[in-house]
Amino acid sequence: MTDETHLPRRTILQTAAAAAAAQLLATSPGKAATAAKAATGKAGDFDFLAGEWRIRHRRLKTPGGADWDLFEGEATCWSILGGVASIEELRIPARNFAGMGVRVLDAEKRIWSDHWVNARVGVLGTPGLTGVFENGVGTFTADDKDGDQPIIVRGVWDRITKTGCRWHQAVSRDAGRTWAENWWMDWTRA
Repeated sequence: MTDETHLPRRTILQTAAAAAAAQLLATSPGKAATAAKAATGKAGDFDFLAGEWRIRHRRLKTPGGADWDLFEGEATCWSILGGVASIEELRIPARNFAGMGVRVLDAEKRIWSDHWVNARVGVLGTPGLTGVFENGVGTFTADDKDGDQPIIVRGVWDRITKTGCRWHQAVSRDAGRTWAENWWMDWTRA
């Protein structure tokens, strides 16, 4: 038995991520992702994210509201398994919050899945968003529910450069005809 208290954080995260990756590869994309054009995902699509980051968050306080919550965060990200998986450890020290993003490429279907683990709960979140990068923009969607109402959740990676990128999230309550943005994250390389 290994004493995990002496393992570096990166080793622990990579081990956990490899286990999660095996589970994620067995999942199939939701209806929102399968309606898209032919998938073009490839190993290395998330390599831009590897490294240390400072993140400015702007998150809507209530759905449909106009008040935004502004806060700072940080992240450490790794590309593993030859670029077939990407691990993100997100930290928001002022709120005593941490979580892990796990992104895995289904190499056969050429579709990425993007899942979240909240450190407070420790459970791989569902549904996972699925999608691909096209023309430097990664768009990922998932079918979900808000109470009894079906919704589609969309996460987008864009403005990708060597020193920064942006992620933003929106929700559609009308099968994708309109979108309500509810979270923006501006990433700056530390």
